[in-house]
Amino acid sequence: MADRKGAGHSGMNVDTSLVRELAEMLGDTGLTEIEVEDGDRKIRVSRGGGVAMAAAPAPMANPAPAVPAAPAAPAETAQAEADTAGAMKSPMVGTVYLAPEPGASDFVKVGDSVKEGQTLLIVEAMKVMNPITADKAGTVKSILVENAQPVEFGQPLIVIG
Repeated sequence: MADRKGAGHSGMNVDTSLVRELAEMLGDTGLTEIEVEDGDRKIRVSRGGGVAMAAAPAPMANPAPAVPAAPAAPAETAQAEADTAGAMKSPMVGTVYLAPEPGASDFVKVGDSVKEGQTLLIVEAMKVMNPITADKAGTVKSILVENAQPVEFGQPLIVIG
């Protein structure tokens, strides 16, 4: 019995397995909200906000598709973890930019000295540019991402030693 009538929604069938699947995707991806549309039916699942359904579609921007990472071999994984020990991690899902605008110099390069609070890169999430700043002073040991690369929540970005 995958479909059942949604309480308080006149005649709308809710696919509870789809809702559960969407909620699981939130946990797996670190997203705070996900929304799907099927004709005039829309289902939105968000953390802390419950499940919302609407009869009419609302205008919205097309989000960039998430790109899953290919699994690494065990030896590669151990080496990657050693290389990223103490790395600053992405606080959100988004797209990373190494420079303040196209054509400009990168915020930092490997070997640069940085101060605590200095902008290292930007993560764009939902059309908002979020500066990622150094949590400590030191030297940039490695930059683990490429410009305009999609990043996941918790993904290592840059190593400062």
